[in-house]
Amino acid sequence: MDDLTNSTVELLQTMIRNACVNDGTPASGDEIRNADLLTQYLSGSGCDIEHYDAAPGRRSMVARIAGSDPDAPSLCLMGHTDVVPVNPEGWSRDPFGGELINGEVWGRGAVDMLNLTSSMAVAFRHLANSGFRPRGDLIFFGVADEESGSAYGAQWMADHHRDAIWADYVMTENGGLHGGTDTSPTITMNVGEKGVAWRRLRVRGTPGHGSMPFRSDNALVRAAAVVQAIADYRAPARFHEHWQSQVANMGLDDETRAIMLDPHRIDDYLAAFPHTGGAAHLYSCCHTTFSPNLVSSDRQMKTNVIPDTVDLNIDIRTMPGDSTDEVDAHLRTALGELYNEVDVEIVMDDPASLSPVDTPLWDSIQRAVARPFPDMTLTPQLIVGFTDARVYRNMGAVAYGAGLFSPTISNADFATRFHGHDERVDVDSLALSTRFWIDVARDLLG
Repeated sequence: MDDLTNSTVELLQTMIRNACVNDGTPASGDEIRNADLLTQYLSGSGCDIEHYDAAPGRRSMVARIAGSDPDAPSLCLMGHTDVVPVNPEGWSRDPFGGELINGEVWGRGAVDMLNLTSSMAVAFRHLANSGFRPRGDLIFFGVADEESGSAYGAQWMADHHRDAIWADYVMTENGGLHGGTDTSPTITMNVGEKGVAWRRLRVRGTPGHGSMPFRSDNALVRAAAVVQAIADYRAPARFHEHWQSQVANMGLDDETRAIMLDPHRIDDYLAAFPHTGGAAHLYSCCHTTFSPNLVSSDRQMKTNVIPDTVDLNIDIRTMPGDSTDEVDAHLRTALGELYNEVDVEIVMDDPASLSPVDTPLWDSIQRAVARPFPDMTLTPQLIVGFTDARVYRNMGAVAYGAGLFSPTISNADFATRFHGHDERVDVDSLALSTRFWIDVARDLLG
């Protein structure tokens, strides 16, 4: 494994240095750099490789080891190649330096999710070079645009080249973190995710001169009231089907566990929870949430002009069962009379998705985890963010957020590194994930 781990480290470092930063605009991302890097890395292994350009620079790549049985189930290892923007001032190191320091690789994307993408590619090439002939197809999908909703990545591929990426089973980000108690240790795998219901609210007013604000109809002032109303809104608590096992995995005392399973008491408990990040995560696990994150306008404004339109981008994450109508009902409740003073535009509207756990892939994952950690039990969880797994679930596939990390990585530390400062991953976790993909592929398809 030493050679494979070194390959994963080197590939991850190069992917970080390629700086495929996706800021949400069509011209950003430049995932072609990482797609071509992965193509070069896999070339010569005997597998089929294809490129797909959703727009200039927005390239995805698909590599395939053909199966021996056309009726056998297929497996896709899917890793995205883009990363989110970064503020270098908050970092201790160059966010695009890809430095290896004290057994950790530093850089934007080190945990989201270039670590897994690089380890998947190394595992895939190892299987191809070793002469592995799967029963069903084994696919490696290096995909663009995950960080901004998949319009130039997985969703575009599903809409335009479905056959090229279709698989019965899919593994992508993010699972493999340790939890539970000393007597009942667990490893989480993500089997579902909340829905994404991004909305743009246009607030209108009357333009005027900034020197005469008295009795003015200022769209920005009205927008401030809309933002505050949404920020203050609290949807009622609702528990998904895996919430009970997720709570059991926390190692809580009986009284706290009872509170966490009571929709009428959990909000007050989390309001007084001492760890802010932990409270935010647990709250998001059992509520539809609303976060007003962006103010913009479709025209350039000046300090001395009272604005007549302001756009508010609201990040809404829905619980299973919430549809477009439920989101609209939430907004009506949150805004009250202000609802009639805004125009609501749907930006994204993907419902929550869940995959079953009574599958051959789940069993293969359990056996792969047991190799390095024989006492661990898998526990399914629903994550609060979105991934490209939802695209595959919408196509009818079983998709899990998988991987395998070192026991030294706590859930809290891992969460702060997502989209945060000083993002980094330890080499031990890279070795575990690389081995994990190989073991699952051999077990499921061998």
